[in-house]
Amino acid sequence: MTTTLLRLAACTAIALLCAGSLSAQAPDPRARLAAEGSQALVEKRYDAAAHAFEQLRELSPDVAEVHAQLGFVYFQQGHFKESVTSLERALALKRDLPNLPLLLGMARSELGRHKEALPELEKGFKTTTDPALRRMAGLELQRAYMGLQRHADAVSIALTMTKLYPKDPEVLYQASRLHANLAFETLRTLAAVAPDSLWMHLAAGEASEAQGLADAALAEYRTVLAADPKRPGIHFRMGRVLLSRAEAANGAEPTQPEALKEFMLELEIDPTNANAAYEAGEIHRKAGETTGARAFFQRALDSYPDFEDALVGLGRTLVALHDPKAAIRPLTRAIELNPKSDVAYYQLAQAYRALGETAAQEKALATFRQLRSLPSAAAAPGSPRPEVTKQTLDPDKPVR
Repeated sequence: MTTTLLRLAACTAIALLCAGSLSAQAPDPRARLAAEGSQALVEKRYDAAAHAFEQLRELSPDVAEVHAQLGFVYFQQGHFKESVTSLERALALKRDLPNLPLLLGMARSELGRHKEALPELEKGFKTTTDPALRRMAGLELQRAYMGLQRHADAVSIALTMTKLYPKDPEVLYQASRLHANLAFETLRTLAAVAPDSLWMHLAAGEASEAQGLADAALAEYRTVLAADPKRPGIHFRMGRVLLSRAEAANGAEPTQPEALKEFMLELEIDPTNANAAYEAGEIHRKAGETTGARAFFQRALDSYPDFEDALVGLGRTLVALHDPKAAIRPLTRAIELNPKSDVAYYQLAQAYRALGETAAQEKALATFRQLRSLPSAAAAPGSPRPEVTKQTLDPDKPVR
């Protein structure tokens, strides 16, 4: 049972589609029961609504709208088998009741009857103009496609849903879950058909890296290189793993020279790998080797001109090399790419300070302080590690 389907407030129109007509045309006690059931439904007292409409069904067994009301109430209660029975009876009596086929498709899907549910879910998702109904149809359509092992169709709907409802937590959760399931199934198939392949070891290495299992990741990447010594990207990944292992050890493990070696090997295989050039530049910068840092940052930018972190790295390195005028351009470009980069604004302030341009320095510092005062977006648990080392403020430098 999906929690979404128990929050169908937007479908109240389905449930109330006949209350007025019943009250107007039926004598007591039917009018009274219709009014009581409708009021209970509006107030989300579903047990009371079911009781009223069940009595009304005994008095008016051939009124389609009564069965429709009951089908909706049962759906809200999570009684999907009873909902299907009532909705099928309603549609048999009157085929043109609005939204009932879509609701029936949802109820069938909740019972695992995905093949029966699919036509109405597909049609409803495409044609309904109610955003809430379409949202629910899309979620249930994903469920049906997955139940039928139509993974590609489910992913397609998930992508559409995240565009339609980009800030909806449940839509985002279901999309992430679907993608994770698809990735798992794909990897399981890969393990079955090619357990000793380069691709299986590469996948295992990436999985271990994501989990912070440095030694396991390095072992898998070395196996990949044994099979294909010129495979692009592997030395870069190994360098990143070595850096992450040093971070996990709070810098106590001297792995930066090892990481630099891997990045240099990567650049021998792929001279255009901007990420490897950037990481080499950052290692040189942190070691105080500013001339080497500038060369590698520039190399990264030659391959990828809008590389934000490389622009910031180059700018701060030029300031350290006493060339603040040259630093203005890359730092300004970094800010154009990311106006929320507090590090870029701080480094720009340092460049203006070195140039003696006090007003520009204060303006950049003011923006820096404003950005630093904003709540930072904490990384979600299990979020992937950034592809490259991010530019940060030096912890031992005063803000000025």
